[in-house]
Amino acid sequence: MTNVRADELSYELGDERILDRVSLDVASGETMALVGPSGAGKSSLLRLLVRLDEPTGGTVFLDGTDYRTLAPERLRKRVGLVPQNPALRAGTVRENVTIGPRLRGETVSESRLAEVLDAVALAGYADRKTGDLSGGEAQRVAIARTVVNDPEVLLLDEPTASLDSDAEATVERLLADRLTSSERTVILVTHDERQADRLADRVARLHEGRLVDVGPSREVLG
Repeated sequence: MTNVRADELSYELGDERILDRVSLDVASGETMALVGPSGAGKSSLLRLLVRLDEPTGGTVFLDGTDYRTLAPERLRKRVGLVPQNPALRAGTVRENVTIGPRLRGETVSESRLAEVLDAVALAGYADRKTGDLSGGEAQRVAIARTVVNDPEVLLLDEPTASLDSDAEATVERLLADRLTSSERTVILVTHDERQADRLADRVARLHEGRLVDVGPSREVLG
């Protein structure tokens, strides 16, 4: 399990300050939800946590280690991001799920692939073409693509925002089961405060790039 601590994290884009000195401590094995209006900086914070964007101020610590000392490929193995509306490659589910390890010159055994697909309720889907998947199935492939790397920290950006109600319920049940049984540290961005209450141990609220509240979900969400 891995502790994540953002220390005075800021991000500017041109003349616009997207994040303003955000300090947040997520305990090992905790699920933290980030809520707030559109433009509050939630997704930007996730991108900074995995260094897809570089902070213009502050830094992030993983178990006390400044993440700037880690090679990017090492960081992105330890911290996995499932982006909002993730794009799948043309080809099979197997090819998509195993792309990360293959790019690192590693192989994924059939047993490991089967284990990961079973965990996201896609057993037997390895040879399915991604173009034949439903929205909910594609989202679960994106989650499997990240989970196969066995990250210590899992970042989820609006994992059900683009799904219909049935697919949303399926993915949320999956997440609830996995978060309960996993020791991973999870940071979840959601526009749905009810979802945050259902899935998270604590909630952090952002507004105009600033952290304005953090605490147990029922206290922050009222």
